[in-house]
Amino acid sequence: MNAPLRYTDPDHHDAHQFLVEEAATLDRQDFTAWLGLLTDDIRYVMPVRVTTARGAGFDSLAGMGHFDEDLYSLRKRVERFGTEHAWTEDPPSRTRRLVTNVRTFGTAGGELRVESYLLLFRSRGDTREPDLVSAGRADTLRPAPDGLRLARRQITVDESVLRTQNLALFL
Repeated sequence: MNAPLRYTDPDHHDAHQFLVEEAATLDRQDFTAWLGLLTDDIRYVMPVRVTTARGAGFDSLAGMGHFDEDLYSLRKRVERFGTEHAWTEDPPSRTRRLVTNVRTFGTAGGELRVESYLLLFRSRGDTREPDLVSAGRADTLRPAPDGLRLARRQITVDESVLRTQNLALFL
């Protein structure tokens, strides 16, 4: 892997700004605008983590994921939020996404590989305890005429057992 770009590099700045703006877009629940930040060939995956002995050589289940989506399935999830069948998000969650530890790497094809940490705070109603979801993300950002677009996201959650009631959200 190439060395990370310097924090003063314009590509790093643009990638970091993309992630910050994406988080703000999701927190204000502007999911249609979020879809506009994705490439037509997006791949959005979150493998199922498992706890294994040191040296086992794996920490996720091959071929099994909480998410393994493309643009079509992501659009369908967003469309569902506007129906009466989106009971997992009625009332809507209140969220705050904190994006940190952003590292940017150039690639031979002009895309950017961006690693970041995400802490998602989620509040649902007045009686449930809030959720925290901690994860690392490996993204591929692709230049487009009007800015960067998300072409791939792999989410690696830090827990094997997710404590959130549902995953009707985007990380």
